[in-house]
Amino acid sequence: MVEVLKTDAVQRRTLRLLFATQIVSGMGVAIGSSVGALLAAELAGVGLSGLAQSAAVVGGALAAIPATAMVHRHGRRPSLAAAYGIAAVGALLVVVAAVRGSLPLLFLGFFLFGGATAANFQARYAAVDLAPAALRARHLSLIVWATTIGAVAGPHLAAPAGTALSRFGIPTLAAPYFFSALLFVITGLALLALLRPDPALLAGTAGGEGGAPRRLRDGLRAVAARAPAVLGVTAMAVGHMVMVGIMAMTPVHIRGAGHDAAHTLRIVGMVISVHIAGMYAFAPFIGWLTDRLGRRPVIFAGIGLLLAACALAGGAGYNSSRLGAGLFLVGLGWSCTMVAGSTLLSESVPLELRASAQGLSDLTMGLAGASAGALSGVVVSAWGFPVLALAAAIATVPLIVLGMAIRVEIPKESAIKV
Repeated sequence: MVEVLKTDAVQRRTLRLLFATQIVSGMGVAIGSSVGALLAAELAGVGLSGLAQSAAVVGGALAAIPATAMVHRHGRRPSLAAAYGIAAVGALLVVVAAVRGSLPLLFLGFFLFGGATAANFQARYAAVDLAPAALRARHLSLIVWATTIGAVAGPHLAAPAGTALSRFGIPTLAAPYFFSALLFVITGLALLALLRPDPALLAGTAGGEGGAPRRLRDGLRAVAARAPAVLGVTAMAVGHMVMVGIMAMTPVHIRGAGHDAAHTLRIVGMVISVHIAGMYAFAPFIGWLTDRLGRRPVIFAGIGLLLAACALAGGAGYNSSRLGAGLFLVGLGWSCTMVAGSTLLSESVPLELRASAQGLSDLTMGLAGASAGALSGVVVSAWGFPVLALAAAIATVPLIVLGMAIRVEIPKESAIKV
């Protein structure tokens, strides 16, 4: 009983810290991400503008490999702090690249900037290391929701941040990344100092220096052997792919209306803020539904929302209200697949293989999103934004087929429906 009470106290403290740091880091990601495609379009052209988001997503995906290794050896604390530190370096490189007009340095900066997204995704798993089985989705969704405050505010701050450093010769579209770097440093230092005891070490998810080494291929074997885990990973990958593809090109599509840079940033800030609100604001409710109704029903609800979003955004033209509504539904559908898929994966694999499976899922999800980001610029440049929305809708078909084919059993440790 004493041990249970101690674990509960640590979990509450961990959730409070993760909640606070996700607000700060979410703001850092949103400030930079809202202008990344525009900056790339200005320096490299519309056809390559999708590579801004793609580079960041690839960086976040590949960061899952060392992050997972660090979790196994040392726990969540140093892993999260290191990822935010790398992201801060990347954000500063973007600023330097914009000043110098260097494309290689620009995309290297975007690549390293993805470390923040990797850390944010890992934080949701840190929230379930010590969570009771019946509350896993709610605890995970609470940390997803925490990003709302910073992520919604971030794009609105992009315009003032863009002009704040103009007297130092920093371009308007690059200056927001300086503030992203500052926020990432604050987040990393807070986690390094305060995430004690480490939830992964306490839960047994990490083995410490003396634990058996685990790699992503161990996670691959664990996932492949369990149908619910396969469904969870696929749901996250497809949801992320659709979301990244649509979101990456929305600022570029808005720019096509012919507004000046400052007005374009204001419209982009509004639309992306609404989109991010869809991603995060309703996460606690989605977590509650996931615990009450089951994992698979919420995944299918997410698919329905994504399809509706593609139809609405694809037919919106330059109408900012309809674009905002479509991007809101994209975010809401992503949230359903993320919360339900993450929870399903975490409870479907053995504890000692959980971190490896989670790392694998983030790598798979990131690579799927990166592919969408890379192709989205080409599609929009050649055929336009409506065709991109149609392609994103078609991308959900494999998940629909898989979800209907896979039978998911109820975990023995809880009475939760899946």
